[in-house]
Amino acid sequence: MQQSARWKTFLLWSAFLASLLVLLPSLIPARMAAGLPEWIAAHRLKPGLDLTGGSRLVLDISRDDIIDARLRGAVETIGNALRAAQIPYGNLNGADDQVDVTISSTSDVEAASKTLDALGLGTLTTGENGAFSIVLSDAAIDEAVAAASLGAVDAVRRRVESLGIPALTVGRGDRGRIVVSMPGLTDPQRVKDMLATVGKLSARLIDNSVPVNTAIESGAPAGSEVLYSADEPPTGYLVRQNDLFTAADVASARASADGEPFIEFVLRKEAADKLAAFTRDNAGRTIAILLDGQVISTSQIQGAISDGIGRLSGDFDAEGAANLARIVASGPLPAALTILEERSIEPVLGTTSIGSVALALAVAVVAVVAFITFFYGVLGIIASLALFFNVLLTFAALALIGAPLSLSMIAGVVLTMGLAVDASVLIFERIREEVKAGRPLSQAVSVGFGRARTTVVDASVTMLIAVAVLFLLSAAPVRGFALAVGVGMVATLFTTFGLTHRLVRIWLGRSHATRLPKGVRSGFFDSLNLRFMAVRNAVFLATAALSLVIAGMLAMGELRLGIDFTGGAAVEVQAKSGKADAFDISARLADAGVAVQTVDTRVDERRAIVRLTSQGDGENAEQTSVLVARGELEDDYDFRRVEVVGPSISGELIDTATLGFVAGLLALIAYIWVRFEWQFAIGAVIALAHDVFFTLGFLAVANIEFNISAVAALLTVVGYSLNDTMVVYDRIRENLRHFKQMPLPILIDDAINRTLSRTVLTSATTLIALAALALFGGEAIRTFALTLFFGVAVGTISSIYIAGPILILFRLRPERYRPGKGGAVTAPEATGANGQGN
Repeated sequence: MQQSARWKTFLLWSAFLASLLVLLPSLIPARMAAGLPEWIAAHRLKPGLDLTGGSRLVLDISRDDIIDARLRGAVETIGNALRAAQIPYGNLNGADDQVDVTISSTSDVEAASKTLDALGLGTLTTGENGAFSIVLSDAAIDEAVAAASLGAVDAVRRRVESLGIPALTVGRGDRGRIVVSMPGLTDPQRVKDMLATVGKLSARLIDNSVPVNTAIESGAPAGSEVLYSADEPPTGYLVRQNDLFTAADVASARASADGEPFIEFVLRKEAADKLAAFTRDNAGRTIAILLDGQVISTSQIQGAISDGIGRLSGDFDAEGAANLARIVASGPLPAALTILEERSIEPVLGTTSIGSVALALAVAVVAVVAFITFFYGVLGIIASLALFFNVLLTFAALALIGAPLSLSMIAGVVLTMGLAVDASVLIFERIREEVKAGRPLSQAVSVGFGRARTTVVDASVTMLIAVAVLFLLSAAPVRGFALAVGVGMVATLFTTFGLTHRLVRIWLGRSHATRLPKGVRSGFFDSLNLRFMAVRNAVFLATAALSLVIAGMLAMGELRLGIDFTGGAAVEVQAKSGKADAFDISARLADAGVAVQTVDTRVDERRAIVRLTSQGDGENAEQTSVLVARGELEDDYDFRRVEVVGPSISGELIDTATLGFVAGLLALIAYIWVRFEWQFAIGAVIALAHDVFFTLGFLAVANIEFNISAVAALLTVVGYSLNDTMVVYDRIRENLRHFKQMPLPILIDDAINRTLSRTVLTSATTLIALAALALFGGEAIRTFALTLFFGVAVGTISSIYIAGPILILFRLRPERYRPGKGGAVTAPEATGANGQGN
């Protein structure tokens, strides 16, 4: 035993010192951290954009562009293959994902079929009169899209890095999308402009064989096509289809200003030599420079261009020239990009959020420590030390993982503080019951920790199931929250049965105490013996009436859906002087053709939160509405925060939120069914439905926006409520083993009364932490905290007045209960000194 205790002490001290070492770079100034070894400094906690300010764009590559490119390539491949096989053909064309071709001679149909089939482009269908159709393979298209997406990450990185944005990161996100994070940059319009152009630069010869108007009316000659300029109105040009050089041949490009701004580029040697030979033989002809299929510049060949240097001039200013030079120098994108989501926050707002959340965290810690110390004295101090160790371990683990520290993650840490205290309260209440039953204090500590272990593990597993589903099936901000709660729950198990147990043993050894310290004040719950089941019918009736009211509100659309689910945009603006005028903002945007949903100035008279209605005209329509809104308001208002969610993202969020909620609920039910009985599972489901339904009603009444954070809060409420219900059910299960003749309502009342002190104290500590988050955490997480606050409160009520009575309704009887379910308990372990169960 002594050797085991030494090992536990060594392990705890090792974990403590390792956590301090990991967090050291985050606790000292960055300039001092730079002098630390790389393996330590690499794990510095990095604040997310919501704490530092900046912008985040989610981009998707255009699948249609990839299909078009594949289609053009397939048409060219088929034409080349048939010509190589000397098979005459006609009517070769492609549309959507299908290529059609007609073989001129019926005698060549069989040979053409073998030739086309050998290409492996897709499904080959033979029609009448030598007609063939090739439908491009979906697998090939998917493979091309995936390859283009991978290439787009590097292309985007090269292009955006040319802007010199510090701490810029470009990476792959969900579904192969591209995520661009730009700390400190609150207006990413310049970045969006850079990414709006594919950048396919080429030079072609102007075809003067026929007038361009004739080509437009009667069709272009073979090998030529009509292209247009980017001017308004556009000018048509008849150009050859063969490229003299492309963007891949450009070695460098830079913007210059010699009067009018222009771009000077230098070709690689091989391309420069080819251009020199061509221009030597074609003096007097005209070259057109194309960008993404539009003519941006033309110049007449005066003679051989031997230096490989070219110039682009056009209708652009100095900034436009600089951007175009960067685009040309960085190379083209594989395909057009669509901005699916944008979230920008002003650095000042991010700094304010850091201060607010730090204050909330400090207030929560002080309040929880004061609360637990008041009710448990020296045991409360021990629990507080374990809580400090828990938070230290959690932040150290998050630093090792390398996830950016966000507001949602800090909210998760605050929540786990309340849940960590719950484990200590469960154990302390068990110890107090064992002492009350006549056990010596030392033995009561051993039995208390042992008996509470199953309940703590069951409660922790239910919460871990909830956060695991959140992490796997939710958006990035929710994943941060789920990660923090998951890590915190694992740390709670380690500290509760490691540090807390060890500290209690050390206190016993040094104080030689034989009874609980006088500071333990939770015993006043023992004398209550409330008859909860006696009022179950009245509670059911009241619940049914309120449920009908809530159902009516939800049916009438009183739940205000956020842009996460509806699509659209939300911007927060602050008046440069005076107050924000909601009427003026609405009128100005309406005149500009922007559909305004709401303008809210209730939080601060200088600030307004403007929600723009989803445009419904594709992904880029939301971006256009924000751009117009910025142009209308930026003279009088500073843009502090911008959120844009396109239809694709909003639709996926609805799907993943629904799937995540259902999957989480099913997983939790399955766990209860395995650990208890089917009646318990049904009771838990109804209690959880009650909590979710009433929390939705609260959001509707309070006019709180239902967004992805609210979904995370709902699933967390489910986990917490189930945690609370599991504690009650665990005691009911215990009573069922020992009091087989006791009427079920009295047995359930006894179980609830025995856990009442734990229920009240745990709920109080959690509510204190959430109240601190709601009051001091800032507007960014207030909705989340308020939703959780109400959900925890209503979940505490449901674990008493809903989960328990359901067992009576479904006629759970002690004689039908299987004692082995959840583990058998022997008589000596299950009874106290007075022979009664605890």
